[in-house]
Amino acid sequence: MTRRAGPPIDPRLLRYSRVTRRYVVVTAILAAVTTVAVIVIAAMTASVLSELVTDPSRRSLAAQSGHLWILLGVLVVRVIASFGHDRYAHRASASAIAELRAQALDALTDPDRTPPRELVRRREHATTVLLRGLGALGPYLSGYLPALIVTVLVTPTVLAVVAVTDWPSAVIIVITLPLIPLFMILIGKMTRERTQRKLATLSRLSAQLLDLVAGLPTLRALNRARAPARQVADLGQAHRRSSMSSLRVAFLSGGVLEFLATISVALVAVGIGLRLVTGEMSLYAGILALILAPEAYLPLRQVGAQFHNSTDGMAAAAEVIDLIETGTGPTAGARSRTCTVAGEPIRLLDVGVHGRDGWAPYELSATADPAALTVLTGPNGSGKSTAIAAILGLVAPDEGSVLVGSISVAELDPAAYHEQVAWLPQQPVVVPGTVADNLAVFGALDSEALARASAATGFDAVLASLPDGSATVLGGGGVGLSAGQRQRLALTRVLASPSPLLLLDEPTAHLDAASEASVLSALADRAHAGDTVVVVAHRAVARAYADRVIELPEVAGVR
Repeated sequence: MTRRAGPPIDPRLLRYSRVTRRYVVVTAILAAVTTVAVIVIAAMTASVLSELVTDPSRRSLAAQSGHLWILLGVLVVRVIASFGHDRYAHRASASAIAELRAQALDALTDPDRTPPRELVRRREHATTVLLRGLGALGPYLSGYLPALIVTVLVTPTVLAVVAVTDWPSAVIIVITLPLIPLFMILIGKMTRERTQRKLATLSRLSAQLLDLVAGLPTLRALNRARAPARQVADLGQAHRRSSMSSLRVAFLSGGVLEFLATISVALVAVGIGLRLVTGEMSLYAGILALILAPEAYLPLRQVGAQFHNSTDGMAAAAEVIDLIETGTGPTAGARSRTCTVAGEPIRLLDVGVHGRDGWAPYELSATADPAALTVLTGPNGSGKSTAIAAILGLVAPDEGSVLVGSISVAELDPAAYHEQVAWLPQQPVVVPGTVADNLAVFGALDSEALARASAATGFDAVLASLPDGSATVLGGGGVGLSAGQRQRLALTRVLASPSPLLLLDEPTAHLDAASEASVLSALADRAHAGDTVVVVAHRAVARAYADRVIELPEVAGVR
């Protein structure tokens, strides 16, 4: 989707970034100092040159000392202002990028603002925007934005001084000056689509590369690594072509804008020369107008030179602000109630969640009682995992509601509620750290409960096989354990947790029949001890241990 052209500074950027607001103010102050310095330098230079030519008595160094000292002082001020701005600009741009990245991460990791299903859908794009795309905001803030502010302040002021000094030169500048922004607009329309295409290609390339690296051991084992590598190479070539296309437009635009500015200044110079020859203006006025004429075009030339940075930067800013403004869940203020989960039934009242492929589940009404093992079963796509996510409050139902006792999950404080829940998703989460750290994800565990859970899941044998036992360090995603071992670890921490509500999605995946029976028996024991246990299961063996079986129908046809 092509974005519509917007203002050169996105108001949302100023609203979300305190650093950017401060930076714009500082840049505006320094631009005002630069404006005064430009005019004073031109006036002093014109005075010195005109007096040297027309007044023999003023041709000594002593006679020009006043002008020269002023000129030197203003030059020093301009150099200091330029150096200070450049030094501050890069620090401010880095701080603004870090600030926006932190806000975007907060929005993406807050389940109230970005539900898990939405996060999965936007994960690859968000990764590209936050890691690579947001880097384009640096040149935008340190290059294009200062040039734009200088243009707004310097160009009108210089034009006014030229008009007072030599109005024909001012007329030429007024006529030729709009040519530069006109060509910038035309070039911008060409560049915008190329920039968005480059970002989209980069997103696909990053996603493919991450998937390839993650699955490389499996692909190498199956001798299937060549085909994905070729796909990544093709995407790399597409990214190279889109990047080179953007660069060609950028270099071409710079050449066109420089040519226009040079021709415009030449027209002013020719007019001044003719009027000087005919005696229609003084030498001081001619020199002053001639010095100031390039200064009127210079800010726009700098804007043009930085224009490709503006397209990349504005695209990056718009994308990251879209991530920050992401929010489809309930507001934090609406989720402030607390309740005790122990002993309370979990009720799903006509729950319906509408996704990309339709409703799943649709009009689901069910109750999971305490001291009972409830099994959710049904065909693929019927919404079993979504029902678990709705009980957790990670997905807001489009229809119906989920109650813990008599309180809606949508009203519960997420932190207080989730402290009472132990959850096993289809893909168990293993964080970088030791095995003991991963076992304690749901809080400190009782040693006896941990021993019973380890025996039930078979994780005690896994611990015995590890080189350092529970002190063995695992990598991200469970590197160091097989899929079955990761499943046993996740099951162990759920079974050993003191949480009164256990939610498990396909808990016996990757387990053999004996281990499956042992785990289901342990879950039934937890339920009969008074806890609420909800299990998603496909296999018929789970029915034998269930106190209640809830069959979810096929709802793929409901739209």
